[in-house]
Amino acid sequence: MAITVARIDAKQAARVIATEEGHFSDVKAIEVAPSKLTKTISAFANADGGEIFIGIGEQGEEKTRYWKGFTDQEAANGHLSIFELLFPLGTDFSYQFLRSENYPGLVLHVQINKTQKIKPASNKIPYIRRGAASYPADKPEALRQLENAKGLSSFENEFLNIDKELVTKSVIVNHFIEVVVPNTLPETWLRKQLLIINEQPTVGAALLFADEPQAILPKRSGVKIYRYKTKEAVGFRESLAFTPITVEGALYDQIRNTVKQTIAYTESIPRMGLTALEKILYPSETLHEIITNALIHRDYSTMDDVHIRIFDNRIEVESPGRLPAHITVKNILDERFLRNGAIVRILNKFPDPPNQDVGEGLNTAFAAMRKLGLKPPVISELDNAVLVIIKHESLASPEEAIMDYLEHHDTIGNKKAREITHITLDYQVRRLFKKMMDKGMIDHVPGTMRHMTCYRKATTASVSAINEESAALSQVESTVQNTSSKQSPDLFSGIPTDGT
Repeated sequence: MAITVARIDAKQAARVIATEEGHFSDVKAIEVAPSKLTKTISAFANADGGEIFIGIGEQGEEKTRYWKGFTDQEAANGHLSIFELLFPLGTDFSYQFLRSENYPGLVLHVQINKTQKIKPASNKIPYIRRGAASYPADKPEALRQLENAKGLSSFENEFLNIDKELVTKSVIVNHFIEVVVPNTLPETWLRKQLLIINEQPTVGAALLFADEPQAILPKRSGVKIYRYKTKEAVGFRESLAFTPITVEGALYDQIRNTVKQTIAYTESIPRMGLTALEKILYPSETLHEIITNALIHRDYSTMDDVHIRIFDNRIEVESPGRLPAHITVKNILDERFLRNGAIVRILNKFPDPPNQDVGEGLNTAFAAMRKLGLKPPVISELDNAVLVIIKHESLASPEEAIMDYLEHHDTIGNKKAREITHITLDYQVRRLFKKMMDKGMIDHVPGTMRHMTCYRKATTASVSAINEESAALSQVESTVQNTSSKQSPDLFSGIPTDGT
């Protein structure tokens, strides 16, 4: 197969050689057997994706890195043939040779994305990446966990060895049937929904329709709410405002009660306003959507509760289990995948369902924060959980956002400015650019015009000119004030001034 060759300079080659081996990257020498390399590729594909550079060796006790690539493309055929067989080119896997004039040979760069399906190595065993190591999922329990993580199976469909009457004669199921499907019986409807099979209720049935799911699924279905009177990165016992609260009950009620209590505890946090203490306000849509998402999309096979930690300056929502299938932190707002499809579908049948806009919850949460002028939530993936941090921090002003962008990029255009400032109309951004040019913050890039017009940070000369002008004005003002004070020394005595 045809693989492109990219030429890189000495600095780029040095960065490749210095690649840190970790959860998302690895380096290997060309002498490593292709079959062994398939284990690493499998591990990245089954975890969060990553990249491998093949052609970087190590020598000596200190394992000093050096570049030693394939002599030519044909020399890598043994590797590429087995890679193509197990991990074919496409959206999940890509291959590229790197050439540097400063070093001998071609380094093979393998880019792996997180895959939706389980990818085994050449020995038919799938691997999973954890830190800088690749571990086999060769035991039934490990394989089951991987299947749950990939969304190929869901714990919500597991059968429970409990009396079916716990879900067929509960208070919540009878109320649900009466309101939603009054012309049927609870057990009949639950069987049609595959929530009861062969006299056994499923995990999903217990979560949705048992009056006390936590008694059936201990440490898998509760919510813990903490209130820390601190802004520290980690809460500690002495800063707890009260003993952590546990929210239980069937999922529909649990979501509503959790959101209600989180909002109440958050609004009880005092904050100094312009004249007095005032409440800290987070968009209710943001809290509702993120908490709902944490409960209905969590991995119920993981023995842990959902944890909500309320700090003085932020709220943390931690949901057990990693992101499912091909979902990553980067694409979570654009891609869709239901880990607990039955729970999501049936919860949406309840009156005033908490998941009204299926698949749009997080986008709604982010939009609500922007509307209130707050920074968007930060989503990260922990070893076995997903953490969302909702900070009570104001967005940067449009000018600050543009100048911050130009700290890391040479130029900016109207489209990119609208994206980072959340201004929707292009003429408003044009006015903003003009205002910033008048202030000497940015310059127009010569040769760019119309829709391709770009701007850059103001040159040193223009900034110096503005500084000189500002200094001159300050000198004039100072002279005027001194003259005025000499002429009428007691005119403003005892009266505070705002400097206008």
